[in-house]
Amino acid sequence: MTKFILTFVAAAVGSLLFTTFTFGHVRTGDNDRKTRDRIPVTVIQAAGPTASSIQSAVDEFRAALGGVNNGNGGPVATGRREINWDGGGSTATSPGPTPFDVFLNTRGGRFVTPGSGFVQVPVANVADFFGNPGYANMFSAFSQVRLFSPVGSNETEGQFFVPGGGLIPASTRGFGAVFTDIDQPDGSGPGRKRGNRQSSTLLEYYDADGDLIFSSFAPASPGDGSLSFFGIVFDDPRIAKVVITTDAVPGEDDTQKSDVVLMDDFLYGEPQAIQ
Repeated sequence: MTKFILTFVAAAVGSLLFTTFTFGHVRTGDNDRKTRDRIPVTVIQAAGPTASSIQSAVDEFRAALGGVNNGNGGPVATGRREINWDGGGSTATSPGPTPFDVFLNTRGGRFVTPGSGFVQVPVANVADFFGNPGYANMFSAFSQVRLFSPVGSNETEGQFFVPGGGLIPASTRGFGAVFTDIDQPDGSGPGRKRGNRQSSTLLEYYDADGDLIFSSFAPASPGDGSLSFFGIVFDDPRIAKVVITTDAVPGEDDTQKSDVVLMDDFLYGEPQAIQ
C-alpha cells in the first residue's frame, strides 16, 4: 500500500484557523489495479499570547470530536477524553516513569519517551525542576496549574488503548494538544531538520499499521509564555499513535535557535478497539 501523506504547515498568531482538508491514499491490488480513497480531515489550530487566544480553537476541537468529556472510566461509544495534568488542582511536582501509565486504565492513554521519563510540574516550579533560572517567567498554563514534559528528551509518543481494558490497542478519531512557548517559528528543531522552517514543534499521526497518515507543525506565537493549539479530527477512528517532537530538550537554554516548549492539555476522541 502506497500512501500520500498530507503535511500541513501554517501559522496562526492570536487567531483561529478552522479548515477542512481532503487527502487520499492509493491501494495497489490484484493486477496492479489502483483505487483512490478520499479521506476528509479537519485541522484546527491557533496561537497567541494568552489562554483566551486559543480558547475558541479548543472549544471548536471539542465540538468537532462530538459528545461529552467522558472523564475516567470504562469504554463508551462516543465522546472524548481530556488530560490536563492538574490532578484536581495539585501544586506538587510529580515525576513519572516511561511508559507513563497514569491514564492508561482510566482514559486509554499511554505516553512513552526515549528520555528518562515525564514530569507534571506547576509553572512556578519549572525553573527549579529543570535547573534553569531562565525558565522562571517563560511558560504559562492553559488549565491551571501544571504542565507536562518529557525529561531528558524532546519527544513524546502517545499510544491509545481501550479505557478500562488493560492493553487492548485502540485508535481515535482525533487528537489535539496545547503547547506553551512555541515562540521561534525559525527554530532549529524538527521543522528545520525536515527542510521546513515553519515551526519548532512537529506532530506526526500514525495508523494501526504504523503508517504515517498526517503530519503538521504547531503554530508559533512570539514572546515568552505564549500558548498554541493544534489538533486534527477524522470521520472515523484511525489514529493509533501520535509522536510530538519539540525543539530543545527541556533544561537547555531557550534561544533564537533552540526553542524550549512544554505541553499542557491533551484532548482526543474516545479510543475504540482496533478491529
